[in-house]
Amino acid sequence: MEVILIKDVENLGYANDIVAVKPGYANNYLIPQGFAKAATASAKKVLAENLRQRAHKDAKILADAQALAETVSNLALSIAVKAEEEKIFGAVTAADLAEALAAKGVEIDRKAISVESVKTLGEYEATAKLHRDVKATIKFMVVAAE
Repeated sequence: MEVILIKDVENLGYANDIVAVKPGYANNYLIPQGFAKAATASAKKVLAENLRQRAHKDAKILADAQALAETVSNLALSIAVKAEEEKIFGAVTAADLAEALAAKGVEIDRKAISVESVKTLGEYEATAKLHRDVKATIKFMVVAAE
């Protein structure tokens, strides 16, 4: 019996895969649990159309993420913090970077930014995950506030 997986099933396949399973497994477990639906001719057509439309949307999202990565990598960021003799009070966090990017007109969620521990003045790099295939490097300077 062929079924279309709705969710990822370990050792069987991923969502939107068409797999062949025994009828008992499909009727007694996969379909009642909401993991799959029967692969009828009409369901296969609907799946094909949904995948085609999703591919178009995913391509646009990927292009937007790549453009944003290019913009972010060319920005010159400077974060002013209270400091005494090269040491800063506190640390520069992803939230600080997101705020500095927002001031430059680039909106990136702070949860998508990963930055190492920054506790002294100087030049640093952070990584922003913009898409599952696109990561951007953010270069920034930490300077003492006047």
